[in-house]
Amino acid sequence: MSKRANSVLASALALALISATTLAENPDPAKPLVSPLEPPRYAVGRPATAEEIAARDISVSPTGAGLPAGSGTAAQGRAVYEQRCAGCHGLRGEGVGDDYPALAGGGGTLATNHPVLTVGSYWPYATTVWDYIHRAMPYETPGTLRPDEVYAVTAYVLFLNGIVHEDAIIDARTLAAVHMPNRDGFIGDPRPDVAAR
Repeated sequence: MSKRANSVLASALALALISATTLAENPDPAKPLVSPLEPPRYAVGRPATAEEIAARDISVSPTGAGLPAGSGTAAQGRAVYEQRCAGCHGLRGEGVGDDYPALAGGGGTLATNHPVLTVGSYWPYATTVWDYIHRAMPYETPGTLRPDEVYAVTAYVLFLNGIVHEDAIIDARTLAAVHMPNRDGFIGDPRPDVAAR
């Protein structure tokens, strides 16, 4: 028998073995083991409970939806910031080295050849500041700040940028009402399937 005939015979035997194995596992070929629309199942883990999903649902929208109860002022946030944030972002939000970005300054630079992207110059929503601090900061221990601490640090960062007064009380209602300097500097998504905010 030629090498080609051997190769064809080996391929046919392999296909027959796969078909026989599949039939043994799934005697009804009209119902495939895995739907092309359904991912394979590996019998590992379990569906998350409603409580587990709710505990991880920490998203905050630009409108403030999702912000928890709590409040803080820049005056209260100064101590938390100096202890937990200044090591990376500097005492006045100026950033440290090339690895840690500035949080303050940069006003009027976006239209220049050297834009300085900071919370005050670039970010469109104050609620995003709260959300980011809550989920990602401090860098080495993210998610460890309590809601009141996050409100206070958010207020302090906004204060460093001249957006709020040092004694302004920042909470879910007042934070959503803060108008950031670059709020109108973004182009909306024109696709019809994207809801307007």
